[in-house]
Amino acid sequence: MLNTDFSGLLSDRFFKNLLPIPASNDLNYGMLTPDFVLPDATHDQEIQLSSFRQQKPVVLAFTRIFTENQYCPFCFPHIKALNERYQEFRDRNIELLMITSTDLRQSKIVMQDLGLKMPLLSNPDCQVFRAYHTGQALGAPLPAQFVLDQQGRLRYKHLFSFLDHNASIDTLLQVLEQRIGVSA
Repeated sequence: MLNTDFSGLLSDRFFKNLLPIPASNDLNYGMLTPDFVLPDATHDQEIQLSSFRQQKPVVLAFTRIFTENQYCPFCFPHIKALNERYQEFRDRNIELLMITSTDLRQSKIVMQDLGLKMPLLSNPDCQVFRAYHTGQALGAPLPAQFVLDQQGRLRYKHLFSFLDHNASIDTLLQVLEQRIGVSA
């Protein structure tokens, strides 16, 4: 449920992401994507992206959560849909990683409140968001989705726009099937 509690919104992270920076297209298809290590609020462990190379495709779902009480109205339904259909990714041997700019404490509250099954990676300094050129506006990085093949190479990207906020789950699964050859 969307909450109107704005406490905690005006943080250092908010002011560092206040000015609009549009998402860019600097990451090219076929390129090896930037590696990272981030804490997973869902499973209390650190996850390194490159650990999935040579094992399985990965979907990176960058999402916009302002605080543990305040979600982006475009991202909230996308988060819920990804969580509801998470097993479809697992059944296809695909790793789905959701990345948020909330700190680990906030991310754990989000994970519990929404009953998230998928890994929720915490990136409060937004360095991974910046490495993937997702853009930012009004206090938080913008959402984006990236599909990586088994070698960690970029096969699909969806960057936020007001006309098309997030790639649908069906689109992500279709890309995985058509461009990577993953099927149920």
